[in-house]
Amino acid sequence: MDDRKVLLLTGASRGIGHATVKRFDREGWRILTCSRQAFDPRCPWMGAENHIQIDLSDPAATAAALEDIRGRLDGRLDALVNNAGISPKGVGGARLNSIETAHSTWTTVFNVNFFAPIWLAGGLKDELSAAKGAVVNVTSIAGSRVHPFAGAAYATSKAALKALTREMAHDFGPLGVRVNAIAPGEIDTSILSPGTEKLAAALPLRRLGEPEEVAEVIWFLCTAASSYVSGTEIEVNGGQHV
Repeated sequence: MDDRKVLLLTGASRGIGHATVKRFDREGWRILTCSRQAFDPRCPWMGAENHIQIDLSDPAATAAALEDIRGRLDGRLDALVNNAGISPKGVGGARLNSIETAHSTWTTVFNVNFFAPIWLAGGLKDELSAAKGAVVNVTSIAGSRVHPFAGAAYATSKAALKALTREMAHDFGPLGVRVNAIAPGEIDTSILSPGTEKLAAALPLRRLGEPEEVAEVIWFLCTAASSYVSGTEIEVNGGQHV
């Protein structure tokens, strides 16, 4: 039996998710990853047997995947990081506002960004409770203010996820499970919109954040160092909120 602590991470293929995989791997954790993409054999941190290919925009597929996930957990899950998120754009990368966003886009975005976190956490509550585990929901600075690039569906889904984090902390707490959120600002990943560097120039720290800096906060929230922290959202944004 593998007695390593176990992390389940969604949206692991790039950016913050990829940095988080490396951070937990460095500490010897076993890592299960979920993404829309198939396992990339070039990845040196885990094998294909630890990857679940799943489209979180499809509720039926997410529900079906829970049985697969449970079968890989040996009855306990130490940390669930809900990192997967989508932010559709308009023609030429344009921001989709609340008037122009199609109904189907709203549904898809909320399925991935808002509903999937509670479907997964609720479906794995027994395993999380057995480990006295932690849940981390990845929200966004766009959840608290209108953002020049993030669309309305993305922003409101992240605002809803922040509220859900509070509700989950209340409901999962009696099971011994802590639930928190992190809200990244402008992080240097491949999905940055053109012009983000201008936003960074106006930040108090005058730079973009690195995915590894976000991963460190996720690590903190999944370990004993944060054993009495629950129901909060930590902003990782270089002072963008001030």
